[in-house]
Amino acid sequence: MRAFAIAFILIVIGYSCYGQNSAEFDRCVDGAKPQSVLNECASEEAMLADSELKTTSDGFLAKIAGDSRAIAKFKEAERIWRLYREAYIEAVFPAQDKQIAYGTEYPMDVNLLRAKLTREHLGAITYLVSEYQPTQ
Repeated sequence: MRAFAIAFILIVIGYSCYGQNSAEFDRCVDGAKPQSVLNECASEEAMLADSELKTTSDGFLAKIAGDSRAIAKFKEAERIWRLYREAYIEAVFPAQDKQIAYGTEYPMDVNLLRAKLTREHLGAITYLVSEYQPTQ
């Protein structure tokens, strides 16, 4: 019984990591599909999240267009965040030969994690947009 409870908790935690998927992703993976199709769906999900982040970031840059200091700080923060995102993904999947270590699901898992991290960051950028105060 204890092993079942632990397995159930791990499954719920694992699934919740990917709980922010778009409706497009859900439609893409609906039904039994080969792993290659699921990998492509996850790749599209990561690209969609990156596109959403770019749109929001571009909007924020337009909002702060007259504030060169804020622009420089924002761009530096974005550069560092992208490094963090890649380092985080590498920490989750540290094996040298990832395909052997993590199997055919590896591309899907990486892209879903990339999308999740990007959407979390998108929330932070959205907050920044709402809280921005121009410098005097």
